[in-house]
Amino acid sequence: MIKKFRIGKPFDTKAVTAEIQEEKISAFPLELSQEERCVVAFELRGEDMIFGLGETVRGINKRGWIYESWCSDETEHTEDKRSLYGAHNFIVVSSKDKKFGLFVDFPGKVEWDLGYSNPDKAKITIDGNNVDFYYIEGETERDIVKQFRQIIGKSYIPPFWAFGYQQSCWGYSKQSDFISVRDNHRANNLPLDCIYMDIDYMDKFKDFTVNEELFPDFKSFVSDMKAHDIHLLPIIDAGVKKEQGYSVYDEGHKKGYFCKNPDGTDFECGVWPGIVGLPDFLNKDAREWFGSQYKTLIDMGVDGFWNDMNEPALFYSTKGLDKAWEKLDKLSGREIGIWDYFGMRDTFARLQNSMDDYSSFYHNVDGELVCHKDVHNLYGAFMTNAAGEYFEREYGREKLLIFSRASYIGAHRTSGIWFGDNYSWWEHILLNLKMLPSVNMCGFLYCGADLGGFNNNVTGDLLLRWLALGVFTPLMRNHRALGTRAQEAYQFDNTQDFADVLAVRYRLIPYIYNTFRRCADENDMMFRPLAFDYPEDKLALEVEDQLMLGEECMIAPVYEQNKSGRVVYLPEPMTFVKLSGENITSTKLSEGIHYVEVKLNEVPLFIKQNKKIPLAMPALNTAGLDMENLDYIS
Repeated sequence: MIKKFRIGKPFDTKAVTAEIQEEKISAFPLELSQEERCVVAFELRGEDMIFGLGETVRGINKRGWIYESWCSDETEHTEDKRSLYGAHNFIVVSSKDKKFGLFVDFPGKVEWDLGYSNPDKAKITIDGNNVDFYYIEGETERDIVKQFRQIIGKSYIPPFWAFGYQQSCWGYSKQSDFISVRDNHRANNLPLDCIYMDIDYMDKFKDFTVNEELFPDFKSFVSDMKAHDIHLLPIIDAGVKKEQGYSVYDEGHKKGYFCKNPDGTDFECGVWPGIVGLPDFLNKDAREWFGSQYKTLIDMGVDGFWNDMNEPALFYSTKGLDKAWEKLDKLSGREIGIWDYFGMRDTFARLQNSMDDYSSFYHNVDGELVCHKDVHNLYGAFMTNAAGEYFEREYGREKLLIFSRASYIGAHRTSGIWFGDNYSWWEHILLNLKMLPSVNMCGFLYCGADLGGFNNNVTGDLLLRWLALGVFTPLMRNHRALGTRAQEAYQFDNTQDFADVLAVRYRLIPYIYNTFRRCADENDMMFRPLAFDYPEDKLALEVEDQLMLGEECMIAPVYEQNKSGRVVYLPEPMTFVKLSGENITSTKLSEGIHYVEVKLNEVPLFIKQNKKIPLAMPALNTAGLDMENLDYIS
């Protein structure tokens, strides 16, 4: 049962697609106060658990920490962080005698104090008093999630080839780099379907351009890569470079499609290209205009994109930088003491993603000016909707791949997401795992992390263990930052181990793809906490390093260094399967705690009783997969 409660005049976030009759606010079932801000509160008992909030740090059970829904360009995903790139305002509260879901449909900042200030109370503070609440009751957590997913619309389904293995690097800058990646994968019997193009491919970091010196005939290059069954996926950033003669900027400026200062001039900030205008994605006309710009690259044969820097990330604003220079000028010629030094340093550090800047520019929404900070969490979602809606309208469903860094609930209908700039840390394998059910709850099925870690230097064993988890995630992409250790699979001495793990991905694609489609059609989760499936099992309630996958199996990756295996808890008898290339070993295990050994070139999987998993023969790309003649393991 879903009940809708409205306070004030909420902004239309387009998150909910179903018509839900509005209830009187006096009937709202939780404690509610309304002053400058709306505050919702409810009691927490000892055994209560809280799930959801999508892309966040810490555990699957969110109780005990304080989170913020505020799309943030946050590069360090450590436990002390309160927000990351997405704003996913949906939770499910689970206790023995009552379960309910709550969606706070509000595009500005929301603070979720889930037993942090007071362990016996949850307190949700909305930064405003125009908000829609959706309160959902159900028999089970999974039932509540399905009800929620039904009202927010069907999840995006990408093209079939998007389930293949994908390689990326900030630093592939010329044709020979991509050809080398392609040829080295093939030469080492390493499967590959996609190679990503980071900002290096552009002409001076300008959206929808290609550096013609590095790519003299880009259309032919894209065609040649496709002839080798490789899809090229260029990045698109939110900011449009301010440059006279650059058609995207000229047209956007002329038509008034960039975000504005209060005096009506374009808000200008600095990112990769230098000074940019920010397209006003909340303006319907601007959104349609920006979506149509992708055609330039699509006409060259490109059939997939990833949207970045769309929180929006700001290195600085021009007005903020001017103020910083003024402060610096006052110190010029003076002896700099410690406090002056710290102040000078902090002045420039605080330019990035400044709340002052987010509070200073405006969107044109149906002729009304709306301050950005009040709708901040919609910016990246509406950017990606601009692309996804254009793709579907012009090319049809499931034709192009698109996913985004920033997101809000509702963007799941037109795109996937990736989990942003993680690190080559063992603990981030586990964080990757814990995010999966939470983002699935919010409709994002096509998702995954940068396997191997984006920042820092990966080791071969870390990458192998991470790939063994990535085998199961719909988006399976290896990505790293400029200046970090090369982490393509062929860069390591034990290349055959990587070939064994990647072969397993392609063997499992029939299962992963069909499970994905079923979950999209049925508004279900691919990945679930054990607590959702075994609510009466106390041990299962506390397991956070294993997940149920589909209806058939459980995954439990090895995520610690120098470990030959791991401890797993089986809430029922299961078959422990190890897959490596074409090799399969299986062992029947009873309910309970077991230590299982897993070699670096093996992928562990646990299959439930009376269930079976289809396997294809290995292939070097999705085009070579035989989806008809399948084997089964049980």
